[in-house]
Amino acid sequence: MFHALRITQAKVRITHYALRGLKSALRITHYALRIMKAMSFRVLHVIPSVSLLRGGPSVTIRVLGRGLVQAGLTVHVATTDDHGPGHLAVPLETPQLHDGVVYRHFRRQTKLYTASWPLTRWLARHSGDYDLVHIHAVFSYASVPAALFAARARVPYIVRPLGILSRWGRQQRRPWAKKISFQLIERHILQHAAAVQFSSERERREAADLKLRAPSVIVPNGLDLSAFRQLPPASLFRSRFPALAGRTLLLFLSRFDRVKGIDLLLPAVARLRQQRPEVALVLVGSGTPEYEAWMRSEIQQLGLQNDVVFAGFLEGEEKLAALAACDAFVLPSRSDSFGNAALEALAAGLPVVLSDQVGIWPDVVEAEAGLVAPCAVEPLAEALVKLLNHPQRQRMGENGRQLAFGRFSMEAMAANVVQLYEQVLGRAQVGQRSGVLETTEHG
Repeated sequence: MFHALRITQAKVRITHYALRGLKSALRITHYALRIMKAMSFRVLHVIPSVSLLRGGPSVTIRVLGRGLVQAGLTVHVATTDDHGPGHLAVPLETPQLHDGVVYRHFRRQTKLYTASWPLTRWLARHSGDYDLVHIHAVFSYASVPAALFAARARVPYIVRPLGILSRWGRQQRRPWAKKISFQLIERHILQHAAAVQFSSERERREAADLKLRAPSVIVPNGLDLSAFRQLPPASLFRSRFPALAGRTLLLFLSRFDRVKGIDLLLPAVARLRQQRPEVALVLVGSGTPEYEAWMRSEIQQLGLQNDVVFAGFLEGEEKLAALAACDAFVLPSRSDSFGNAALEALAAGLPVVLSDQVGIWPDVVEAEAGLVAPCAVEPLAEALVKLLNHPQRQRMGENGRQLAFGRFSMEAMAANVVQLYEQVLGRAQVGQRSGVLETTEHG
């Protein structure tokens, strides 16, 4: 009997290990199926413009596209040939492969709302070719046919509003037209979205008063950090401007526009120089001729003509060299859903001063990577003085670099978006209404 009991115990033990092995095999199969499922996703991104003159959204769509391709997805982008006042020199309606992403550009026919009838025709014919449509814009023409034809083809779509649903975004540039358009068009698009994707909690909170039914999810922007691992020498930038030799350089890198707080920055720098006369402001970016003319006039009136450098619109190695050459970064935006330029500065190891309207500011404060100020001249000037005099300024820069590399990589952003796609498509496949996500809803 004792012998039989031992045999029974041995059988139980063998069965236990067999079950554990089966469980491990099932777990491996589950992850393999997830990878295979992700690799089968065909995603269409629709965005009005990919011109770098349009700032952060055009940068982010390229980074996200690369990250999703590396994650195994098939990624196509439908956009226009918009390039600010002109047109991009690109083939029209012809697929172009860049970093594994297929881009199709269509003729922009009006600057207002970046309207394109050829893009509309193409979306009508091909939206059903994809598993999911990802729309990057509101209050812009492209979002309308993208949502319409995705819905007709019964393809779920996600909307990324790019900060335009903030109070500032709704109140600027034809607010009366936006109010009417929202009631007639944008509300319908957003209510029927599978999800509304925000880049920060601040952006989501500011849209809460719209009481949208669609679930919301926060996916922070990311950077392709490979270029930031080894920056170009600072001399590459400083050699272009001999007058900057030996000076402490404060960098502003963004669009030249009132929303970016330049009208606050210039007088704040004038006050800063009363205590730190060696400081010079480097302006990297571009704006309308009218706004740049106003900036130059203001600089003249403040007596800063020898202390402000217009470096122009920079990209690639030239932009990286500017980041390497400067000592600190400032972005006093009145409304910025995330703050891509601030993230680039953090990745380059610069301590930053941000307004409390830049989406990434809570992360900066938590990481002790910079200072935050309200959107007003006096507190901005005080924050700049405090940062440049701070004994731990270099340590702040190191903290910022660790923050960027640890939390805001291209791979992290792509992984979050893939998870969002899996949630959306998983529910669509079982016949539930697109839009039921395990995330916080508005209202």
